[in-house]
Amino acid sequence: MIYEFSDCVLDESTHQLSRADGPVHVEPQVFDLLVALARVAPGLLSYEDMIEQVWNGRIVSDATLSARISSARAAVGDSGAAQKVIRTIARRGVQMACPVLKTASDEAAVGEATQPTLPSAAPYQTIRFTASADGTEIAYAVSADEGPPLLRGAHWISHLEHDWTSPVWRPWLDRLGVRRRLIRYDARGTGLSQRDPMRQAQEDFVADMEAVLDATGDDAVDIFAVSQSAPIALAFAAQWPARVRRIVLVNGFVQGSYARGQKAETDAMIAMIRAGWGQPGSPFVKAVATLFMPRATEDELASFVEMQTHSASPEGAAAMRDAVGQFDVTGILSQVTAPVLVISSAGDAVHPPSQSRHLARALPNAEFCSLKTDSHAIAPSDPAFTVMMDATDRFLAK
Repeated sequence: MIYEFSDCVLDESTHQLSRADGPVHVEPQVFDLLVALARVAPGLLSYEDMIEQVWNGRIVSDATLSARISSARAAVGDSGAAQKVIRTIARRGVQMACPVLKTASDEAAVGEATQPTLPSAAPYQTIRFTASADGTEIAYAVSADEGPPLLRGAHWISHLEHDWTSPVWRPWLDRLGVRRRLIRYDARGTGLSQRDPMRQAQEDFVADMEAVLDATGDDAVDIFAVSQSAPIALAFAAQWPARVRRIVLVNGFVQGSYARGQKAETDAMIAMIRAGWGQPGSPFVKAVATLFMPRATEDELASFVEMQTHSASPEGAAAMRDAVGQFDVTGILSQVTAPVLVISSAGDAVHPPSQSRHLARALPNAEFCSLKTDSHAIAPSDPAFTVMMDATDRFLAK
């Protein structure tokens, strides 16, 4: 088998690693580690599996494991700080942080023509701009040219370019983009979209979703919506039922925090946003870690803070949080005819799980899936991440 990733070509049959500037010499155990990583990509290579495949089950020290991982990173032009090719998931193992193209070698094919398997996600994205109904400029991206279209709804912290390499969001895109044409966009006021929209009412966000699909030319899509994009996806589906095939909602809600009477809590959150948005040492970051990503690794949390500065200004983020707090789709749930998978974190502290259960009860054609996690934004290192994505794949394959 031949594996292509980043600027590397790993040929299992000839036991050779090459990069853009020529062959790279690696020790046998380092080569075996790279092969083991490439074989399971985009999945996780646990430390137990690493020991079994590289050392044939012999017990080795943590220092030896770390040394081989470090050597593998150096061989492919990566580092422990960058982790652009090989990502460490604390206490669990390592995985490829970039798409891997797998092709049968001539030797394995025995003279027959071979077809490469699809990588975990498209190796590139195309970013374009469109205008919403009120003239607000919306940035959107399309990954891959083929496959059924999947629209990922816009959420609070988003930047199309930064998300593409983020250790938090890129694994999401890798899973969602497998054999699908993935469509994403930055919400008005965030990322590459217009930062100073005149309006941020619920109907404006619905119009933005419509504008993106009009621009891509897709008549009907599946929608994957997290948190604030869940009510927007439902409102869109109620308004344009023929344009929505299936919907996956993750930690969504029927009513935003203001609409459900949590004024004091929401005001406090907005005050923290204004005071500490994007500042690593501020109390806001600790609050976000506790509320949004309590199970994230240090690297994931650091990336989450960095994403804040890319996504929006402190005032823009506060305005967005204010707008989201007023979302309310109570009156339109019965009008959503598309099948819906409602996924809910059992310990979500941002939008209570009772909101997801309300969705599952009120939507005419809904299924419910509970995750054993207290995370609102589910980090790739959280075991619930795989459960969530597997449930999504099964539902969208129906």
